[in-house]
Amino acid sequence: MHIQWYPGHMTKAMRMMQDAIKQVDCVIYVLDCRAVSSCINPKFDEMIADKPVLYVLNKKDLVPSGEVKVWLDYFASRGATALAVSSVGNKERNAVLDGLKKINSAVISKYREKGVNKIVRAMVVGVPNSGKSTLINCLCAGKRAVTGNRPGVTRGKQWVRLDEGIELLDTPGTLPPSFEDQGKAVNLAFVGSIKEDVVRVDELAIEFIDFCKNRGIDEFCNRYGIDGFEYSYEEIFDAVGKARGVQKVRGEYDYDRVASIIMDDFRKQKFGKIMLDYPEK
Repeated sequence: MHIQWYPGHMTKAMRMMQDAIKQVDCVIYVLDCRAVSSCINPKFDEMIADKPVLYVLNKKDLVPSGEVKVWLDYFASRGATALAVSSVGNKERNAVLDGLKKINSAVISKYREKGVNKIVRAMVVGVPNSGKSTLINCLCAGKRAVTGNRPGVTRGKQWVRLDEGIELLDTPGTLPPSFEDQGKAVNLAFVGSIKEDVVRVDELAIEFIDFCKNRGIDEFCNRYGIDGFEYSYEEIFDAVGKARGVQKVRGEYDYDRVASIIMDDFRKQKFGKIMLDYPEK
């Protein structure tokens, strides 16, 4: 399958961010722990090149805990500041605030020497559905930004002030204008960063079946009562439809519905906690 999705509002969002980057001291770069590499937008990297960056690996509760360290070590090896959170608790809230103060320590000290308390302004960026607004709500200790479990909820920039002398700029989730690596595009579709109405859900489910086969994820077969992956996609879809009680129409299962069930089961961790990509060696 080939995925290309860059609606007009993302072009507008990138222009807005390019203007707003001049107003901020640093950037919070939110990445979905399940697909860290796929969430890195080269256009963001160009835009924020001269700003201190705090990489926040979000949704750490959705991947095996031991595997998150692989990415934290990767960023550390490149001199970057990164931490992993699940956007839910005070402990993680404090960790993000400490990270912001760390990457801005030089400018904070500079102002402090002048007797001025510096207000740190941070732009929050990420692909759609990476959890930016949820993270901001966590940092605010209350619900101030609009959130949703679908891409495209945040459409305009939103400033939020925290009690700790920090201001956050929430920005719309934005994808690269094009995907040279279609594997990354597929991963983003897996985690819901690309709307399902712009991809064929049956083809997406087939990609996921191939992923499970290549990774040896036996939980997929166990869930649907399949004794292995050595079947046709049609036979696997039939097995899923039967296992999940999908009603047949004229003697056949609705494969789009079956495919949606497969993707929904992945997002609900019914096959266990899965990390989709790893740092390139």
